[in-house]
Amino acid sequence: MDIQAMETFIRTAELLHFGRASRACNLSPSALTRTIQRLEEEVGQPLFLRDNRSAALTEAGTRLLDYARKAVHDWNNFREDLAQEESVSGTISIYASITAVYSLLPELLEAYRAKFPEVHLGLRTGAAERAIEQVLSGEIDLAVAALPDRKLHRLEFMPLAQTPLVFIKPKTPAFPKVGSFQGLEPLVVPQAGTARNRLNEWFRTNGLNPNIALEVSGNEALIAMVRLGTGIGVVPKLALERSPFRDEVAVLRKAPKLKPYVVGLVSSKRNLKHPAVKAIWELAEQL
Repeated sequence: MDIQAMETFIRTAELLHFGRASRACNLSPSALTRTIQRLEEEVGQPLFLRDNRSAALTEAGTRLLDYARKAVHDWNNFREDLAQEESVSGTISIYASITAVYSLLPELLEAYRAKFPEVHLGLRTGAAERAIEQVLSGEIDLAVAALPDRKLHRLEFMPLAQTPLVFIKPKTPAFPKVGSFQGLEPLVVPQAGTARNRLNEWFRTNGLNPNIALEVSGNEALIAMVRLGTGIGVVPKLALERSPFRDEVAVLRKAPKLKPYVVGLVSSKRNLKHPAVKAIWELAEQL
């Protein structure tokens, strides 16, 4: 059965009048009759009960109508998807931390490049806490970022992974032996971002003033400075597992339990109207 024949059958079944159906389909009455007859030959049963004035669907015709509607709908969706893929081109800019590039993006970017080879991908790496501001400023189309504690109405967020926030200490002999977190130890903290906000909230709740030894930008830099013995730090476990210094620091077991870190894709609602950005967003949902 071809799609055009099924569209003709659907229109005839809806109108239940061969004359009106032939006009609606822009076919001569004889051409429409031949189309219905070919369908009946393929089905092996009559599709209509006809007299000189009216037509009615047989049981086979009623069942074919359901099938034909679904088939035409699926065919049209298929053609629209192909047309959309062919129209996806241009450049898309992505911002992510080194950790995200290694752990969260490879499968997505590989699938996207295979499906949309006409799109040029521009990847910029930097501190995770700067991801959202990059999108808000319009410098970047899409970023990998931590889900903020408060909803930003201009942005859309798609979770990709959840990871605990862990406290880490140096393994250097010069650093005091710390068994549990008291809140008085020297700290290496992010300059801004979700982890910093949650750490600040813990200190406020417990009525303590943090002893901040150093503020850094980026989880990678924070782990490196903890390794050197500057102080205790707090980082997403995912970042620690991907760090080249993971064996040179230790996780502090007796430490505050901060809310887990949810990492995902973030983009503005305006950017998601662009075909190239919308395509990578939808592909991420599928993966």
